[in-house]
Amino acid sequence: MDSPTRKTLQTTFRHALEYLEELDRAPAAATASLAVLRRQLLKPLQDQGVPPAQVIDELVAGVEGGLHASSGGRFFGWVIGGCVPAALAADWLASTWDQNAALYACAPAAAVCEEVVGVWLKDLIGLPAGASFALVGGCQMAHATCLAAARHSVLADRNWDVEEKGLSGAPAVRILTGGHRHGSIERAARLLGLGRGSVEELKIDQQGRLLESALQEALLKDRSRPAIVILQAGDINIGAYDDFETLIPIAKEAGAWVHVDGAFGLWAAVSPSLKHLLKGADSADSWATDGHKWLNVPFDCGFAFVADSEAHRASMSHRASYLTHDDDARDQIDWNPDWSRRARGFPTYAALRQLGRSGVADLVDRCCRHARALVRGMGALPGAEVVWEPQINQGLVRFLNPAPESTEADHDQHTDAVIEAIARTREAFFTGTTWRGRRAMRVSVCGWQTSEADVERSVAAARQAIEKVRSGQ
Repeated sequence: MDSPTRKTLQTTFRHALEYLEELDRAPAAATASLAVLRRQLLKPLQDQGVPPAQVIDELVAGVEGGLHASSGGRFFGWVIGGCVPAALAADWLASTWDQNAALYACAPAAAVCEEVVGVWLKDLIGLPAGASFALVGGCQMAHATCLAAARHSVLADRNWDVEEKGLSGAPAVRILTGGHRHGSIERAARLLGLGRGSVEELKIDQQGRLLESALQEALLKDRSRPAIVILQAGDINIGAYDDFETLIPIAKEAGAWVHVDGAFGLWAAVSPSLKHLLKGADSADSWATDGHKWLNVPFDCGFAFVADSEAHRASMSHRASYLTHDDDARDQIDWNPDWSRRARGFPTYAALRQLGRSGVADLVDRCCRHARALVRGMGALPGAEVVWEPQINQGLVRFLNPAPESTEADHDQHTDAVIEAIARTREAFFTGTTWRGRRAMRVSVCGWQTSEADVERSVAAARQAIEKVRSGQ
């Protein structure tokens, strides 16, 4: 007789396989409305429990139509990767093993696995071997972790112990960054008590890169205040990279801490044809990236790296009599903001083992090739134009209103209408953005399953959508 656990997991396995095996035929985006999903999922909480296998069956039925096929090959919205098989399986095991990966003492294998992952990642991405690291929930928390170390360091240089005294009375920290920064930078500044006002937006060039003159001027303007400079490795619209080789020495000369936002763009370092984009980036003070984007590890997974391990540890570590520490082992609580935390090292370990160095490079190169093919293919359609052809995996396409004397506002509305129409075809899914004051469709490719056939289907869906919008359907 099957135990409840066995029956429940077998039920779950069946549903999971059905979902994964249908991805190529499933709608690329969710199809159910908010009202429908609420009706399907909103049930009264009963006094008595429900058999676990029944719970799973009903949950699967309840989410019907409400799941994006983001693990499939035709989902190009935001910057969302898929999930390679070994990482998915390891993630299931991470839940099964249910380890609290806060200390070596309470999760020895998880601690060592994470330690190994850190060594592999630094070697793969080309970061200093002596840098400390943390596995966190995503690039948002990677920024917060790195900027906490930065805050500690720049204030310690002003003889201020922020961990002991807090920020009241501390020298005001400046955050200098380009105009195309990601919103997670501002959120990290708010979380750390530095405030939105600490972020100073500097001028960028036509390629989206921070201007050398703008950084020099900003650093000279107020040398009395500690500064953190944030540089971009692949922005979300056009994949722009700052000139690290030029800008980092300027910032260091002024005594600033340099942080690199490489949420997905840091992975270009693994590609022989793209690694030149990161030349000089290894001389920064900290770096942040995601595993659940281009490495195709399940959510949630982000990586933070800090060159000054002492600043990193000082900003995060905690000691208490009820904790058990090991002098030789690595305690994760010393390096990340979580206390109770998932064993994120297992899925990352599995993904890196499955792909290997050449597999990660191939994944990056493939995505970039498919992104260029998508942008060129859709840009060649009637009424479409290429706004930005990808240098990595991010590109922009705009759809023009065919009516005579159409304004920019008309083109904006038409672009959004075509994006929605593409989603209604169920063949592909893209999202919009505003870039340089104009609406565009953002093409983002970072899923391991995307193929040439997916590109062809998606371009065909765009052609169909354009025709329907023009005919008023």
